[in-house]
Amino acid sequence: MDRIDLQVAVNRLKPEEITQQSEGESSGQIRDRVREARALASQRFDGEKIQCNAEMQSRHLRRWCVLDDSSRQVLEGAIRKLGLSARATDRILKVARTIADLQQSVNIQVSHLAEAIQYRTIDRMQ
Repeated sequence: MDRIDLQVAVNRLKPEEITQQSEGESSGQIRDRVREARALASQRFDGEKIQCNAEMQSRHLRRWCVLDDSSRQVLEGAIRKLGLSARATDRILKVARTIADLQQSVNIQVSHLAEAIQYRTIDRMQ
C-alpha cells in the first residue's frame, strides 16, 4: 500500500442516493481543470526531464513543494500519528502539489496537504 498514491475507501450507496439526481461538475468542467493543472505543471517543469508531479524526485520536492510552518506542522503530525515512511511522505507532497495545481494555487496550502494526507490513511485505518 505504501506505493499507491491515492487510497480511497468508498462506502456502498443507499438506494435513495443511487436514484437521487444531483448536479455536480460536468466531465467537461473536470477535463478543463485537469488540462489547466497539467499546463501549470508543464510550465513548472520546463527544462526538466519530467512532465508531471508524480515524476518529481527529492530535489524537485524541495523546490516546488515548499511548506509554510502550519503545513509543515500538519505533515509532521501525520507522519507521527500514522507512522508514515519517507516514501509515503514524498507521495503526499506530490499529491498535495497536484491538488494545489487543480485549484490554481502557486503554493501548497494546509487544505491541500490535509486532503492529500486523507488519501494515504486507508491502510493505516485497517
